[in-house]
Amino acid sequence: MKTRSVLLLALALGTASAGALIAAAPVPSADPALIPRDAIFGNPNRAGAQISPDGKHVSWLAPVEGVMNVWVAPIGDLAAGKAITKEAKRGLQQYWWAPDGTHLLYANDSGGNENWHIKSVNLATGAEIDLTPYGDKVRADIQGLSALRPDVVLIGVNDRNPQFFDLYEVDYKTGTKKLVLENPGYGAIVTDNQLRPRFAMKQVPGGGSQYFRLKDGKWSEVFQVANEDFFNTSPVGFNKDGTKLYWVDSRGRDKAALVAMDTETLESSVIATSDKADVQGLLVDPQTFEPLAFSVNYLKNEWTGLTPAATAELEFLKSKLPGEFSIQSVTEDGSKAIVGVSAAESPAVTYIFDRKAKTLTKLYEGRPDLKNYKLQPMWPQEIASRDGKTLVSYLTLPAGADANKDGVADKPVPMVLFVHGGPWARDEYGYNSAHQWLANRGYAVLSVNFRGSTGFGKGFVNAAIGQWSGAMHDDLIDSVDWAIAKGVTTRDKVAIMGGSYGGYATLVGVTFTPDRFACGVDIVGPSNLKTLMESFPPYWRPILEGTFFKHIGDPGKPEDVARMMAQSPISKVDAIKVPLLIGQGQNDPRVVKAESDQIVSAMKAKGLPVTYVNYPDEGHGFVRPENRLSFFGISEAFLSKCLGGRYEPIGDDFKGSSLQVLEGAMTVPGLPKALGLRR
Repeated sequence: MKTRSVLLLALALGTASAGALIAAAPVPSADPALIPRDAIFGNPNRAGAQISPDGKHVSWLAPVEGVMNVWVAPIGDLAAGKAITKEAKRGLQQYWWAPDGTHLLYANDSGGNENWHIKSVNLATGAEIDLTPYGDKVRADIQGLSALRPDVVLIGVNDRNPQFFDLYEVDYKTGTKKLVLENPGYGAIVTDNQLRPRFAMKQVPGGGSQYFRLKDGKWSEVFQVANEDFFNTSPVGFNKDGTKLYWVDSRGRDKAALVAMDTETLESSVIATSDKADVQGLLVDPQTFEPLAFSVNYLKNEWTGLTPAATAELEFLKSKLPGEFSIQSVTEDGSKAIVGVSAAESPAVTYIFDRKAKTLTKLYEGRPDLKNYKLQPMWPQEIASRDGKTLVSYLTLPAGADANKDGVADKPVPMVLFVHGGPWARDEYGYNSAHQWLANRGYAVLSVNFRGSTGFGKGFVNAAIGQWSGAMHDDLIDSVDWAIAKGVTTRDKVAIMGGSYGGYATLVGVTFTPDRFACGVDIVGPSNLKTLMESFPPYWRPILEGTFFKHIGDPGKPEDVARMMAQSPISKVDAIKVPLLIGQGQNDPRVVKAESDQIVSAMKAKGLPVTYVNYPDEGHGFVRPENRLSFFGISEAFLSKCLGGRYEPIGDDFKGSSLQVLEGAMTVPGLPKALGLRR
């Protein structure tokens, strides 16, 4: 079962991210070695491992001539692996094993437009079928795969109506499809393990949700979820026979609990809850689909078993694996699993876990080259906001500012406030490519779960309603003040950077609080809240009432538009005093290019310094490694000029990139030379 979420997501960096300017200081010999950008932002050696349903094969993503594809190998013989997909332009990011274990399914789009095609590949023959041959203006998503229906995949397609997804059973061996449900206007369909539609959700004016049940061929409303619970309440899966539907549910409480709902009586019982944070992760038995364990992520992610056997297995994994682990894939009989583990100072390492033998066999390291460099610890922090909220945050200090690695700054250094996207997402502990990159260049890095971030209860999310550029931004400023008071940095040496909502926060930072930041780096961030919401793709429309309209305003209401424009950086361009770097994907369907174009045009008209970088073959973030390397090469040179940190020369990092520098090429060190320009 899969529910549909189309919220503005955080930019995944590394997967997936004016005035007097100071020249970069010489690199002291005692500083740690400069980590090459390619080791951080280039393709990983391997990623995304899964195990086949029958346990005979393992699969992973790895490059073929620089482009990420799916590889498959017999279990225990990784060297015999072969690429079974043939993507030659844009690296693959999503794939699934079909239940029969002889086919793989994967999704790809065109240049980042997020209009996904679902394709199947026969492992034995290499034959490939596009299961959704609808052209590049139609989006398709996998709604369900189940061992109980091993011959088909359930796919949602918006070809009939771009706002709503009809459901089809598709034979992934032949491409033959059968209509299961013509969507009458629901924003989400909840299907069981037999791939049958059972419940559906529709938003109501003001942001609440109506839930409907399909019974005896008819839909009828069965209950509502209030506006305040929208972000913290959603179904997560059925048990095997479909008599229970499990939810993460904040109704009647602040922190979302794991609950089981009887699908006939609709009565619910609480399985697990926490007073620290929402229940976030769930492990289920692959045969019964009953919950085995849940996770709660406050400062760090912590798993709790729901059965003695699950508790014992979790304790075994915790004792053997340094860092935080996750179960990525399990065989149909539950005997083997793929386990990933990561810590702040150690990128992902992947293991095969034999649950019967209680053994862990290393499968691969995702970025083995990083073992040759000193990575820095990440320190969870609890920062108080001015109105008494606790902001769970993460601080990484460069080696020169924390010689004994105790998390306390020895001396102040320049700092980058790195703001997550969403805003309905969160920062968390673990290996973070942006933190390690910036710390290696000499910066402290602070990431803050400002109000509106998810995982900390519905009160924390709803405290952000109407507060874009208001209290949400105050949280960021309070966190910067905390860092100054703790001796992490000084008031004049702070930059702000982020993607998506983090890009918006960057623009707010340099417009609403122009004296607080030395410069800003905006990645695919909106500048005008009215035009942002008017440009969302049609399939977002069914859930806008509970998301952007609720939190910001309805662009169809004049009184809301006035508030939205008052919260938009485009309305305060005159206030900008510091340099700004903007990165954009031309095909971005979430934050369209016009959002960057309009603020760049306004800054140019006023003679304000801006460097504007565009990628014609990217969307909401930079998937192609050539584009990532070029953008972060420009970014670190830009930050070096602004804050005085180290940077690796651009060199040949533009090779193969679709980079377009539309404005401000002459202001970034090394950029004119890399572009073949003369000053």
